[in-house]
Amino acid sequence: MDVLTDLKAILHSKRANIYYLEKCRVMQKDGRVLYLSEAKDENQYWNIPIANTTVILLGTGTSITQAAVRMLASAGVLIGFSGGGGTPLLMGNEIEWFTPQSEYRPTEYIQGWLSFWFDDQKRLQVAKQFQAQRLDYLRRTWGKDKDLKAEGFNLDDHDINLALDGYNAKIDNAQKVGDLLLTEAQLTKSLYKVAVKRSGQAEFVRNYDSTDDANAFLNHGNYLAYGLAATTLWVLGIPHGFAVMHGKTRRGALVFDVADLIKDAIILPWAFISAKEKMSEQEFRQQCLQKFTEHKALDFMFEQVKQQALREGKEPHG
Repeated sequence: MDVLTDLKAILHSKRANIYYLEKCRVMQKDGRVLYLSEAKDENQYWNIPIANTTVILLGTGTSITQAAVRMLASAGVLIGFSGGGGTPLLMGNEIEWFTPQSEYRPTEYIQGWLSFWFDDQKRLQVAKQFQAQRLDYLRRTWGKDKDLKAEGFNLDDHDINLALDGYNAKIDNAQKVGDLLLTEAQLTKSLYKVAVKRSGQAEFVRNYDSTDDANAFLNHGNYLAYGLAATTLWVLGIPHGFAVMHGKTRRGALVFDVADLIKDAIILPWAFISAKEKMSEQEFRQQCLQKFTEHKALDFMFEQVKQQALREGKEPHG
């Protein structure tokens, strides 16, 4: 059991790796998790450093052994089954997450979350906080990312200021979650226009089923963000169903709430830039993962969820 305990030495918020695998077999061999890729002349084995991994997405043509799942669970790695490119096979379907089972996860966060969740107004306040932090993260990320600036994403530009200005006021004035959802949709639409202008993707129309590069990269990148969000919530012990914004009836809703904290800041611009540069799917994925690390996306998600889960005890009563 000492080996399994050691696997958890790296905090989830500090882990560097997300894997998307296809056309391979994942197995356990000699105390390690490997994936086997069948080449023409020989089989090739590649090691997965599970103690430094948050999520593994298994795409088309993959299989996994029970022994490998047991080792991944012991290291707290989430496993997701997805379609090609990390996106669902069927329209409207979400990734099917397999979460490691452990009765030793913390209890204070789910208890704190439930202390406000059944109150509509308190839940709305948390949704507002998430939206405000989403905007703040975007401003900080775009403000210091030299690569984005080189691609023309400058916070001082008129169209970007136009998209962001007044958003905080609209958040504050929202009377219900529906108002926030409408405001969020307007912001994202404005940011699409910003990205289209800088990447020359003039024909772009957001369509989840479209096969053009910009739409495909947006889908793929979003699912990487969902992996980070699912990891955050699993580690903190908060079930996906206790959403604050995306609806009580949609599966995985809180995953979407948390993923939204970083999607516009990182996934959105790089999907368009990568489409312009004719990047491969793998190159785009590596770019996203690099930016997740550079801008401490997972740390930010943990910080925000923990703050909101424990907010009740910090609020004045009376």
